[in-house]
Amino acid sequence: MTRDLKGYGRTPPDAQWPGAARVAVSFVINFEEGAEMSLSSGDSFNEKVYEVTDEVTGVVDRCMESHFEYGTRAAWWRIADALQRLGAPATVSTCGRAAELSPWLIEDAVARGHEISCHGWRWEKHAHMAEPEERQAIARTVKVLTDIAGTRPVGWHTRSTPSPNTRRLLVEEGGFLYDSDDYSDDLPFFVEVSDKRHLVLPYSFDTNDMHYHQGFHRFVTARDFAEYTADAFDTLWSEGERTPKMMSIGLHLRMIGRPGRIAALDRIVSHMRARGSVWFATRRQIAEHWIARFGR
Repeated sequence: MTRDLKGYGRTPPDAQWPGAARVAVSFVINFEEGAEMSLSSGDSFNEKVYEVTDEVTGVVDRCMESHFEYGTRAAWWRIADALQRLGAPATVSTCGRAAELSPWLIEDAVARGHEISCHGWRWEKHAHMAEPEERQAIARTVKVLTDIAGTRPVGWHTRSTPSPNTRRLLVEEGGFLYDSDDYSDDLPFFVEVSDKRHLVLPYSFDTNDMHYHQGFHRFVTARDFAEYTADAFDTLWSEGERTPKMMSIGLHLRMIGRPGRIAALDRIVSHMRARGSVWFATRRQIAEHWIARFGR
């Protein structure tokens, strides 16, 4: 694969977002709870990444498991209610196993108007996954999410880096509008995959609540996350006067859903609404708009 280090360069396309918005804002809620690695699930090891990194071997790690369980037991309702109050739709990037264990969460998300997209079958890295196994993981995730949500998912995002086959397998599967296995731009872009034009919606690791993790500790309070995200938005908003931009904000149930952090969502959305010229959209809405404007 040849890397594209130039992208749009000095002449990015005019997105013409709805309402003449300068910035399209995409909230992504990563739903991974129950799909993490755990001895209790029959895996050979326990997940070791949360707000602390503390690998437990040989026995079930109930500390880690219960931290993940907080996401579905308590945090989802707090996050979903906040976004509903703020009038901001989200894309719920979902591991198939997580949905299988907590179908009620997907049903509630759909009822609230959120998009359901794919985040792999398990919360695991695909980098070295064999092609037959990965093809099966994609198909299994699509089937489970379709059965629960009532409509098939059209977006995909892999934990960490995808395999060399991931994007081709998504195109061959045939039902995906986009993937988000990329971090290289502030606008969607097309790539050629197996002689087909495929849309990429870049994601972001900086405007992301993952930085509450002890290994980073960039964010400690709700204000930390809100201020950093507001600064990023202000830059894109200023640039958007000439060329509209897209902004991704990554959330995780077990992280942003804590009582001391949830206020960040209010601060972020209130700041953006005060600025104006913002379109809060699901990733599917952004993809459909881009394809309608620029073809496929």
